Amino acid sequence: MTATGPTSQWQLRAAFAARLSEMYGREVPAYTTLVDVSREVNEDVLRARGADAERLGSIGRVTAERHGAIRVGTPREMRQVARVFAALGMHPVGFYDLREAAASAVPVVSTAFRPVDGEELARNPFRVFTSMLTPADPRFFDADLRTRLETFLAGRELFPPELLTLADRAAQERELPQEDAERFLHLAVRSFELSAEPVDAAWYRTLERISAVAADIGGVRSTHLNHLTPRVLDIDELYRRMTERGIEMIDAIQGPPAWHGPDVLLRQTSFRALAEPRALRAPDGTVHTGALRVRFGEVEARGIALTPAGRARYDELLDLVDQQAAQGTGEPRADIARAVWERHLPDSEAQLAAEGLGYFTYHPVPDRPRDGSRPPADLGELLRQGWVHARPVVYEDFLPRSAAGIFQSNLTGEGTRHAAHEGTAYDAAWLSGAIEREVLDPFTLYARQQDASLVQVARALELDAVRR
Repeated sequence: MTATGPTSQWQLRAAFAARLSEMYGREVPAYTTLVDVSREVNEDVLRARGADAERLGSIGRVTAERHGAIRVGTPREMRQVARVFAALGMHPVGFYDLREAAASAVPVVSTAFRPVDGEELARNPFRVFTSMLTPADPRFFDADLRTRLETFLAGRELFPPELLTLADRAAQERELPQEDAERFLHLAVRSFELSAEPVDAAWYRTLERISAVAADIGGVRSTHLNHLTPRVLDIDELYRRMTERGIEMIDAIQGPPAWHGPDVLLRQTSFRALAEPRALRAPDGTVHTGALRVRFGEVEARGIALTPAGRARYDELLDLVDQQAAQGTGEPRADIARAVWERHLPDSEAQLAAEGLGYFTYHPVPDRPRDGSRPPADLGELLRQGWVHARPVVYEDFLPRSAAGIFQSNLTGEGTRHAAHEGTAYDAAWLSGAIEREVLDPFTLYARQQDASLVQVARALELDAVRR
C-alpha cells in the first residue's frame, strides 16, 4: 500500500494476501515452517539454475505467490464472497466438481477467484479456491438433514454489511481511500480468522458422519481459511526437507509426476491436517475443549498451461496410469506415471508448442540475421528456423482430481455417499447464475493471451519483410 493517495485494487490484493499469510502463520505455526522451507528451496533452485529457474515467473512473483482456500455453504454466501474478491480485482475462473473427482464424500462444487489480466497477475497472482456445499444432492443429504442444514446456513452471517459496502465501492471505483482501505482489509482478514465461538458438538458430528468437509462448512457459524499455499520451484525437494524436519506430509504429491520433460499444469502436496483445540458445546450446554482436524498446509509447483488437446492427453495419461497401477505389479505409482509420461508426452517445450498441446506467447527474434528469406507461414517452422521464440504461459488454475486428492488425504474419514441416488446437476452455467457473475473459462483466457501474441508476431514479421 502507498504512503499517500488512494489504494488501488492490486495493492489491496497484495496487502490482503500478505495479511492473511501473517494471520495464518499465527494460527497454524507449521505454515510458517512451510513458507520458510519454500523460500530456502526457491533460493537454492535459483542459484543452481540461474535465469532458467524464472522461466515460469520471476523469483519475486514466485516468492510472493499464494493461493488460499475457503468454504461457504450457500449461493448467497458465494455471492457475498464474490463481492469481497471483486474489490481485489479477482474474478471467478473455472468450475470444479469435487463430488465426482473424490473417492470419499466431498459434497462441494468450487471455483477459483483470481486476477485474469496478465499485468495484474504479474503484480500479484493471489487466488482463492472457493468451495460451496451442495445440500440438495441426495447422495449425501436426506430431506430432513437438508432442511436442517439449509436452516442453519440461512441463520448465519459470514461477512459484515460494512465489509460488503466497502467491497462494492472498491470494485466500482477500482481503488479505496487509505482509511477505507485499512478498514476493508481489517474486516476482510477478520472474516477468515478461525472463530473462538463454541461449536455445537452434536450437530458437527452429525454432519461429519456424512463428510468432514460438510461439517467444516455447515457445522460452524463462520468460515475460515482452510489452507494458504506458497509456490515452490522444486516440490520434490520441499517434500523431502519438510519430512526431515519432522512435519508429517500426506502420502504423495498430487498431479503430474516428476520427470525430465517440461513441467505442466500443477503439482501439489501438503502436511496433514492438524488437531487444533476448539471450544465444543455439549447437548446440556456445557462447553469443553476438544479438537477438530480441518486445516492443513499446502504447497504447489506450477507448470505450463495445456490446451484442450493437451488437457485431454493429460487425462488419458492419468487413466493409463490408473490401469497399470491396478494390475498390482508392485511397481511404485510414481515410477509408473513417469514411464507413461516419457512414452506419451513431448519432452520439450518446443514440441509441446509444435503439437498444439501447450499455451505459449510468441515473440519475434530481434537479432535474427537477415538472409533475404521470407518467414514461413507455419508456426512450427517459424520456431524451428529461429524467426520467433515461445515463452510458456503459466498454469494459473487448478485440477479437480488433485484438489480432491488433497481434500480427502486430510479428512478424518471416508464419509457417506449413497450411490443409488442420482446426483444433483451443477455446472459452470448454474454457478454463474447462482452467484450472479460469469464463471470464466480458463482455456478462453489462455487462448486469448496466446492469440494476442500471435497477432503481434504477425505484424512484426510483416513489417520486417517490408524492410527487407
